[in-house]
Amino acid sequence: MERPYFPMFIDLTDRKIFVAGGGRIARRRIEALVKFGADIHVAAPRVCPEIALLAGEGKIKTVLREYRSSDLDGMEFAVAATDDREVNRAVYAECRKRGIPVNVADDKTLCDFYFPALVLTDDVVIGIGSGGESPGRVKEVRQRIEKLEDL
Repeated sequence: MERPYFPMFIDLTDRKIFVAGGGRIARRRIEALVKFGADIHVAAPRVCPEIALLAGEGKIKTVLREYRSSDLDGMEFAVAATDDREVNRAVYAECRKRGIPVNVADDKTLCDFYFPALVLTDDVVIGIGSGGESPGRVKEVRQRIEKLEDL
């Protein structure tokens, strides 16, 4: 790992997070963020059934249309997880201008933060990461931790 990222735990309760994208990767990011009480706003022309369900339950807010730079108004974090590299880079560029930390799902060099593999229990949160270098190894470590008794 060239330069590891600092594993910081942060309270996301009611923090405004924008997600561009409505597919599989966006879903995984959204599902992780929902667990931590974030105020999630999604813009995508289409969303997968799981994202639609979360919106229907009032857990997230969605608009079914292409990304607009105004989507970032008032946001504290952003995730670019579309299947369009140009859109992801536009989100990144706008976040840079506004000083909003961003995760660009298709390019780790454009990420201010990464999503760790998570192990959650009633009283413990464990995040595991490799700086995007070894997702397979991270998954293996997460699975090994999940098998531990008395976690």
